[in-house]
Amino acid sequence: MTAFKEKFVAMLEDETGATAVEFAMVLIPFLTIVIAGMDVAHHAFMRTQLQGALADAARRASVEDPEFIAAGDTLEDRIKNAVKDQVNIVAPKATYDIEISNFYDFSGIRNPEKLMRDNNENGVFDSWDNDCFQDLNENGQHDSDTGRAGVGGASDVAFYQVTVTVPRLFPAHAYVGVSPKITMQAEIAVRNQPYDNQREPPVVCGE
Repeated sequence: MTAFKEKFVAMLEDETGATAVEFAMVLIPFLTIVIAGMDVAHHAFMRTQLQGALADAARRASVEDPEFIAAGDTLEDRIKNAVKDQVNIVAPKATYDIEISNFYDFSGIRNPEKLMRDNNENGVFDSWDNDCFQDLNENGQHDSDTGRAGVGGASDVAFYQVTVTVPRLFPAHAYVGVSPKITMQAEIAVRNQPYDNQREPPVVCGE
């Protein structure tokens, strides 16, 4: 009995392999932190690349840079492909939603068309009261969104909105309950160079 007790005590006091056990206990939390950090860093890098690519393409298009070369038959196509080419370097499996619109001036972005005459001064266009508005998108109707399709013409404000969806760098979603994909957004507004006279939007009045 004494011999068994001595062996049992010796086994309890034996620290052989303790380092391996301790390492196994901290390995999972350590790897989780490392993977999460790399995922966040990759996300930040992609966002920076996206914003930089969009700003570069938008500014070069606004001044009609002759060296602005990318695939596509139209300027809008070249802008979209230029953004994709730069972002694909760090996000090769990304999908894109790129919208290009233009406005008469910066104040038109996300604002309704301007009232030129508000007879009852209620701040709302009333056709029946013979109110008048500046038809910025030239569709004959008073709109809350004044954007026109495309980059526009001279002195117009081109507004670019990009949404990029890309798989995560690591499959962390399987362990921490997050989405398997990352969605990033970027936007920029740039005024086109005044290479010609800007077209003046018509004023439309009600009845």
